[in-house]
Order: sequence, then structure tokens, then C-alpha cells
Amino acid sequence: MKALIITYYWPPSGGSGVQRWLKFVKYLGDFQIEPVIYTVKNPNYAIEDLTLQNEVSENIEVIRQDIWEPNNLLSLFGSKKKEMSAGFLNPNPSFIGKVAQYIRANYFIPDARKYWIKPSVKYLTKYLVDNKIDIIITTGPPHSTHLIGLQLKEKLNIKWIADFRDPWTEIDYFHQLPLTKRSIEKHCQMEEEVLKNADSVLVVGKTMANSFKKFTRNIEVITNGYDTNKKEKEVTLDEKFSIVHIGMLNSDRNHKILWKVLQEICLENKEFSEDLQLKFIGKLADDITRDIVKYKLQNYTIFFDYLAHHEVLQHQKSAQVLLLSVNNVPSAKGIITGKLFEYLQANRPILAIAPTNGDLAEIIKYTNSGITIDFEDEIKLKNEILILYANFKNNTLKVDSKNINKYHRKELTKQLANIIKEVIE
Repeated sequence: MKALIITYYWPPSGGSGVQRWLKFVKYLGDFQIEPVIYTVKNPNYAIEDLTLQNEVSENIEVIRQDIWEPNNLLSLFGSKKKEMSAGFLNPNPSFIGKVAQYIRANYFIPDARKYWIKPSVKYLTKYLVDNKIDIIITTGPPHSTHLIGLQLKEKLNIKWIADFRDPWTEIDYFHQLPLTKRSIEKHCQMEEEVLKNADSVLVVGKTMANSFKKFTRNIEVITNGYDTNKKEKEVTLDEKFSIVHIGMLNSDRNHKILWKVLQEICLENKEFSEDLQLKFIGKLADDITRDIVKYKLQNYTIFFDYLAHHEVLQHQKSAQVLLLSVNNVPSAKGIITGKLFEYLQANRPILAIAPTNGDLAEIIKYTNSGITIDFEDEIKLKNEILILYANFKNNTLKVDSKNINKYHRKELTKQLANIIKEVIE
């Protein structure tokens, strides 16, 4: 069986968006499914990680086609800086910034990759006629990929799976966009068309699945996961009481109770202040760095703007505590950050600030991998940090995780392969 996977994110893309299908492709051959990748030739990736190219087998066919992206116009104004495309909307933009946000929100629907749709449909229509492909799979965001799948489905009646790594109209930053009523209606219409016409819809969590069920019953949950590498080096734990966060932190993840609690403990406990170390690996919103200074935590803090994925894994394994920070937004209950599963592999205690009745909290409880604290539960947060620190001082800070094997990338790919075969048959 052959599956054509349509994805914007592919090596050399770095960050979280590339990981899900990079790992699926790694293992699909073990289940008698041959993947073919269709991706962009000249992307405007916010983050690149050249080391990920080593994970793509030379036997995988990768088709690359040009894309024109409006973000490239930034270079005409002398800006060479690549901005994050999601989650880092400037809360206090200048007048020009407000205009840019409005244009982007209302004229590039569903997203700034919309200009890839028409040429891709034209190219892939011919490709699918000339080549034996059993099924196409689109993965978003960007959700423009799903519109490519929708049009190919309508033209060729080919089997099609739509994979949602994140929600569409319920994604955490959707409510922040300066959308007109007409634009919101257009997003909702597109989302509904994709969900109703796909032969199967994949999502990463139960809450998203329940939300989509009003449009389709052909929906399956396949979470993100972790992978293993036989060549991974052994690491020693940090000597300091390190609280480590991996990935970007935007303003919605700026939980001030954490800074307040850490400051209080440092003032109350000199030994704690001498042992504390905060590590942030990934881009931080400006208000977070300001708050770290405001709460006098800068002397305990190390910042890494970006590290290669294999280096990130080493920091995860050497951490005393792994910090998970979920967006404090209306859709928070359904957010399951991809880093959760790599945290599971690291086998270090997880401290999550998130809804205690959400999907992420359920997985943490199921795997016995840490503790989840509600957004405003300052007292419990302080108590849990003190418990973690006491265990650190007693050399007993560890976690006895369970049930994590089901989140291994190969096990998840087995689920995917079964779904692909059912849809084709």
C-alpha cells in the first residue's frame, strides 16, 4: 500500500510541528505501508533543525514543490527576522502591527499558506493519475493542507485522511485574532467541509474528538508520542534543583503564580535559593522574561533560544523536574502539548500547570508521571515544589512511571497503519 502524505512541515523544519509525521514515516514501512512525502521546496520555517534530515531514510520519496508565502514580503521592508507563526501574537502591536495582524487574519484564510493550494492540486492531480497511490493524508496546521486534500477528494474520489495536530477554530490563539464575523464564518465553513468529507479524521486528544463529532463519526484519536534511539547517551542529573521547560512559552502560558511561589520560597529558604536553577529551552514571550526579572529570578535562570532535538533530549533527561505549562485559554482542557510524551521518556517528575480535569492531566495521572496544578492553585503549587525539593535534598527525587509504552512512536504508527488499511479496504 502507498500513502501520499501532504505536509508543510518536513526537515529541515525544526520545532514541534515536524515531529509527528517524521516519526510516523519512520515506522510505516514496518506495517507494509510505503509513505511518499509531498512538501514545500522553499519554505519560510521559523525554526530549522538540520539534524532531523538524518532521520529520513534515503528510500523515502520526497516531492517538493514551490510555495509563495506572504511572510516573504517582510524582507522587502528590511526585516530578516523569522517570526513564529502561531502563539506569539503581539499583545500590544504598533499601528502597523495591528494592520498586519488584521490583514493576515482576514485575507489569508485559512492561513498564510493558502497560495500553495491551487498549484499543489494541479500538480498532485497529475501525479495521482500517473502513479499508484492508495490514500492521501493531510496534516495541519497549516490547514491549507486539508483544503488540498478536500479538492483532490472531490476531483479524484481518492481515499483521504485528515490529521489534526491542533484544532482549527478552537486552537488556543484563534480568539486572539482580529477576525471579522465574515472571516469566522469562512473558517467554520472550511473546517466543516473538511471534517464531513474526509474518510477518516485523526486527532491528538479526546476533547478535540468530542468537539469534532458534531461533524463526523469517522474520527480516531492517535496521540503524539516519544521515540527511542539506541545510540542515546547516558546522562547524569543536574547538580542543581533544576526546573526545566522545553519549547516555546507564549503569554498564555505565563502563569504568574509560578514566579510568585518561587520568589517566596527563595526568600524563605536560603538553601533553596542556592540550589534553584531554571532552564528554558525555546522562545519566550517578552512578558515572561520581564516577569522573571520582576520576581527577581533572573540570577537562577538559563535561557536557550533553540537547541537541536538530540540536545533537547539530553536536557530533559538531566532535569530534576520537568515543567509543563498549558495555555490559560478557553480551550485549555483539550490541549496536550507534544513535549509531554518526550517528558515521559525522560522519566523525570513532571510539574504541570494545567486544568486538572483536562486531557493532559488524565495522561499524567494514567502514567503516574507527575502532578498537575490548576492555573490559580497557588497553595498547592508551593506545597508540591517544596515536596519535590525535599526529595531532591534526600536524593530520592524520581518518578515511577507506568503505561508509557503505548505512547511509543512505533506503537502509535501501528494504530495509524490499521486505520489506513481500514479506510482503503
